[in-house]
Amino acid sequence: MAKLRVICNASPVIGLLTIQKLFLLWKLFDEIILPEAVYHELCADSAHHKEEAAEIYQCVSEGKFTIYQVKHADMVKSMYGKLHYGELEVIVGAKELGIPLAVIDEIAARKMAAEFLVDTIGILGILSLAKKHGLIDRVKPELDSLRREGYRISEKLYQQVLKDSGEFLEDF
Repeated sequence: MAKLRVICNASPVIGLLTIQKLFLLWKLFDEIILPEAVYHELCADSAHHKEEAAEIYQCVSEGKFTIYQVKHADMVKSMYGKLHYGELEVIVGAKELGIPLAVIDEIAARKMAAEFLVDTIGILGILSLAKKHGLIDRVKPELDSLRREGYRISEKLYQQVLKDSGEFLEDF
């Protein structure tokens, strides 16, 4: 059986950490790869985010996250400015490793990933998938938590995710 591998950008990891659902990644996927730029971004401001950085370090030491150094760093540098290093390393790393799925939230990064023939899923897709697999009972409380923590989710997307998950707003 093929191993289900994904490569992740920082914002979905931060969002899942924020709502205490980071475990969903290793429940849904066999291997979660963080490019070096993403790993450094997640741990960069550890003075202000000591608990979060400690959790990332622990996940790496326990083998829940694999750190990856992209081979084509020159390609990443040449494209910098269109996207951030982390997003670019996710896309380039996905191609280098033959990983067809990247966990990215940003629209511009998702569009570029599509140009590189890399499929994407974001934090909302992770939550929907987790519900589908019985790992969480409802998506709405998680969406509401993300919104309370400042995660931008348009009303249209919010309603669409609820509808796709079988959770209609009037049900609550």
